[in-house]
Amino acid sequence: MPFFLWFDWTWLILIPAFIITIWAQAKVSSAYKKYSEIPAQSGVTGREFAQTMLRQNNIDGVRVQAVEGQMTDHFDPRNNTVSLSEGVYAKHSVAAVSIAAHECGHVLQRFKKYGPMRVRNAIVPVVNIATSLAFPLILIGLLFRENMGVLVDIGAWVYFAVVIFQLVTLPVEFNASKRAMANIQASGVLTLQEQGEAKRMLNAAAMTYVAAMLASFLSFLRLFLLSRRR
Repeated sequence: MPFFLWFDWTWLILIPAFIITIWAQAKVSSAYKKYSEIPAQSGVTGREFAQTMLRQNNIDGVRVQAVEGQMTDHFDPRNNTVSLSEGVYAKHSVAAVSIAAHECGHVLQRFKKYGPMRVRNAIVPVVNIATSLAFPLILIGLLFRENMGVLVDIGAWVYFAVVIFQLVTLPVEFNASKRAMANIQASGVLTLQEQGEAKRMLNAAAMTYVAAMLASFLSFLRLFLLSRRR
């Protein structure tokens, strides 16, 4: 019974990933809520600091814009746009300055040709294809194991591209936060106490990427074990 393989003991492998993912999301949500309510004494908004940080690093041609949603902040290297969420763009909280600085940290990575970011950007198309193909291949392999079981093997290793992507993402995100804090400290936009709060905010956000990497690895491990049981 092929579908039985989807409900056997290997599901237990995913429990740690589930727990740490829930914990990381709760941690970053709590930190965001807390530090969004603490105003930066400088009165500088997320948008203003993003523009200042880019200017101080002699970076031109990057647009800072508002985007709907909460914690939807991101840098799009395809059009050199930093998008800041509603709670960051026009707010002058510790969280707003921290998040804006982090996204601009990605801009610095792009313009300074930071290696891991270049690798991550290069493998994005491969990862998108892998994500689309992995589970259909595995499902077909499980349904027709006698004739097409090899597809389970192929699907498992195709999914490994997701693990590689998450692994490469870790240094990219940690480095962006490091650059963010360096620029925050150099600019004096936050007080010493606020800088400590900003660091805690960024550390909480970083844990979501650690959780994502763990989840993808454990998912691959489960798929690999399933493929070995053919």
